Amino acid sequence: MSQSSSPNAGATAKPVKDATAPFSRADINKGDESKDAAAAPQADNATAKPAAAAAATPAPGAGAAKKPAGAGAGARAAGPGGKPAGRPNPQTPETRPRPPVQTAAFERRHVVLALSFLLLVVLPTAISAWYLWTRAEDQYLSTIGFSVRKEDSAPTLDVLGGLTQITGNSSASDTDILYDFLRSEDIVSRIDAAVDLRGKFSKEWPNDPVFAYNPEGTIEDLTEHWQRRVKVLYDTTTQLITLRVSAYSAEDALEIAQATFEESSRTINRLSDIARDDATRFGREELIKAQERLTETRQALTAFRMETKIVDPAADLAGQMGILNTLQATLAEALIELDTLRENASESDQRVIQAEKRISAIRERINEERSKFGTNDGPGGESYAQLVAEYERLASDLEFDRTAYLSAQASYDVAVAEARRQSRYLAAHIEPKLAEASLVPDRPKLLLIVFCSLLLGWSVLLLIYYSVRDRR
Repeated sequence: MSQSSSPNAGATAKPVKDATAPFSRADINKGDESKDAAAAPQADNATAKPAAAAAATPAPGAGAAKKPAGAGAGARAAGPGGKPAGRPNPQTPETRPRPPVQTAAFERRHVVLALSFLLLVVLPTAISAWYLWTRAEDQYLSTIGFSVRKEDSAPTLDVLGGLTQITGNSSASDTDILYDFLRSEDIVSRIDAAVDLRGKFSKEWPNDPVFAYNPEGTIEDLTEHWQRRVKVLYDTTTQLITLRVSAYSAEDALEIAQATFEESSRTINRLSDIARDDATRFGREELIKAQERLTETRQALTAFRMETKIVDPAADLAGQMGILNTLQATLAEALIELDTLRENASESDQRVIQAEKRISAIRERINEERSKFGTNDGPGGESYAQLVAEYERLASDLEFDRTAYLSAQASYDVAVAEARRQSRYLAAHIEPKLAEASLVPDRPKLLLIVFCSLLLGWSVLLLIYYSVRDRR
């Protein structure tokens, strides 16, 4: 069947290019559009595009040399070199033209977002600005700087038991204790009792409820307000503490700063006394024990003397030995005298008899005196050996306890002197001054912080909203 035998093809066919020329990119795209149009019956040109597709298809029985007319029909044509140029691979994806992006219309959600920005950012910022410039009262600053110092460089017990060895430098634990004390309820209650802290912080109540203190608050509320008004800056490297006190008048700020320094100084002195007591407690306890032992030994020696009626048994023993020595000498003289009498007189001579009696009496006395050293015939019903042994024990205990007491006394005196040299004190390197201008509150800075915080919060809410909306 020839090309002219198809009435529909003849009606819809367009002038075609040379069959020997290769298809251009536009021709290939047109062929694809024709194929897509044939597959989609909902297309606008549903009648024309199937006809173009039919015209592009070779009629049945046509020879190989005859090709259908119409370049847009997608028929094969001879390419350069006599080889036919086929249609592009239908499996290769081709970029289809996309419809143009329409301009976004102004919808209701945009109005809601604008209103939320006004309500959540602009309005609170405006209210904050109104409050800062109309209701917030001016405050004055008073600054004081100090540090904990010590006098000597010798090692000593610190307030918490540490050792320090650098002259003039304070112990880290001392400064840490003071830093915690400056932020505690203890110092707040003490300064409140000294300078009426509640009254000074609540002068502008209720005109300035944000920055002023509610006079009906508790001690916990006052401590929290104290931490807002009194900034404690602690440099751990230099061990320096800086205090910045704000109040509604320059005089109040100066008075609070001075009272804080005085109370801190008393606290450091109290801690120094505690450290001194800790440093001398061991020596004091040892001294008390040595004194008690010495007293007990002296009392035992006194009771021994009262019981035996002997002040010094050694001296009494020396007296007894003197008696024995005298008796021994007398006995020797009597024996010599008896020997002399026997040379000149008989045994019946009365002088010889008297001499023998005298010698016998002396010997009996010597035996009696000697028996006192080994029997219970001594003072107090005890032998001299027992008395001397007891006395020597008491005397040695007394000497030992006396030496221990003197040593403990010397150690205690050294500890007390050392603790006094190591006492802590508070030294101010920045004296508080009377302020001349108000620096608090910093209204532009506070307003900028409020605005940035509100803007950040609103932006986060906006991101959350769009994230939830895109997931629907």
